Amino acid sequence: MDEELQVLAINPGSTSTKVALFGAGTVLFETTVNHPHEELAQYEHIGEQLQLRKAQVLSAVSSAGYGLDGLHAVVGRGGLTHPVPGGTYLVCDRMLEDLRQGVLGEHASNLGGLIARSIADPLHIPSFIVDPVVVDELEPLARYSGIPELPRTSIFHALNQKAVARRAAETLGRAYEDCRFVVAHLGGGITVAAHRRGRVIDVNDGLNGEGPFSPERSGGLAALKIVKLCFGSGMSQAQISRRIKGNGGLVAYLGTNDGREVAARIAAGDRGAAEVYEAMAYQVAKEIGAMAAVLEGEVDAVLITGGLAHDRKVCDWIEKRVAFIAPVHFFPGEYEMTALAEGACRVLNGSETARSYLDGLEGAL
Repeated sequence: MDEELQVLAINPGSTSTKVALFGAGTVLFETTVNHPHEELAQYEHIGEQLQLRKAQVLSAVSSAGYGLDGLHAVVGRGGLTHPVPGGTYLVCDRMLEDLRQGVLGEHASNLGGLIARSIADPLHIPSFIVDPVVVDELEPLARYSGIPELPRTSIFHALNQKAVARRAAETLGRAYEDCRFVVAHLGGGITVAAHRRGRVIDVNDGLNGEGPFSPERSGGLAALKIVKLCFGSGMSQAQISRRIKGNGGLVAYLGTNDGREVAARIAAGDRGAAEVYEAMAYQVAKEIGAMAAVLEGEVDAVLITGGLAHDRKVCDWIEKRVAFIAPVHFFPGEYEMTALAEGACRVLNGSETARSYLDGLEGAL
C-alpha cells in the first residue's frame, strides 16, 4: 500500500459498520460501530440509515484522534448495484441513485458508496467502491441454466475473493492477471470461483441456492423436490425461502451456524456432527473440482478463505480431496477492509484506472 496515501474505508453490515483509516502503508486505526436493533428499527428502508451511520463513522474517526484533512479518498463496500465487471469504481450520481433505490435489493452494503460519497464530496476528494458482490465476469457458457428464463447469475464474495487471489499471485511472484486460481470462500454462505487472468469466469450463486451447503444455506437441491415442497407442504414462499437461506445447511442439520460450536461438539465425541461437517467440506471439494474443470485443469493454486478456513479439520478434509489439482493455500478470515483501501490506492497511485459505473453496466452485458 502506498505510504503517502491516506484512505478511509467503510464497510456497512446489517448490524454494524466497520471503519478503518489507512496511511503510512498500514492501518492507523480500525473499529466496528455496532448498531442496536432498536436503533435501526425506526427506519423502514436501509437507505434512510445514511445520516445516522455517517455521523457514527465520523464520530469513530474523531474519537480515535484523527481528522479528515489528510484524506486522499474515501472508499465504501460495494452494494447491490447493477452487475458490473470487477475493479475500483468512482461513485457517480447514477450509482448513488441505484444504491438508494436498491435496484437488486436492499442490503446494508448499499450504504457503503452512499456514506463514502457524502464524506468525500465536501472534502473535494474522490469516493470509490471496490469489487461489489454483483461483480459479473461470467463467460457466455457459464450463464446457461437449462431454463432460458432463469440464466445463471454472478453474486459472490467478490471483494475478499479477489483480494486473496491478488495476495496469492504476489506470493508466486506474478500478477493476478497472469494466474489461474480456484478460490473458495467459506463463510455463512460459500462461494467457489474460477479465476482466470484477473476475471471470475464462473462461480456458484451462493446467495440464491447454488453450490455446496453452508452454515446457514441449503446449497443446490433437486429442482423437482423443491417444486413438491412449494406446492405440497403448505409453507409460504417466505418460509421456503428461509429454509434455503437462513435455516438451511448446518442450521437445518445441527441447529447452529457457528462452526466453533460444531467443532466443540465433534471434540466431545458427536459423530453425527462430524459427519455433517465433513459432508459440507466434501461438497466444497466437489465444487472446487468443477471449477478446475472450467479452467481445463490449468490451475496455479487452490485458495481457501473465509471464517471457516480457521478450522484446521475443515481445511484438511478439503485439501485431502483437491490437492491433486494444484497446491492448496489457506487465507483464514477476510481481507475486506484492506482490499477496499488497496483498491482506492491502486487508482490514486496510477497503477489502475478508476472504472466508470456507466461503462461497467455495458461491460457486464
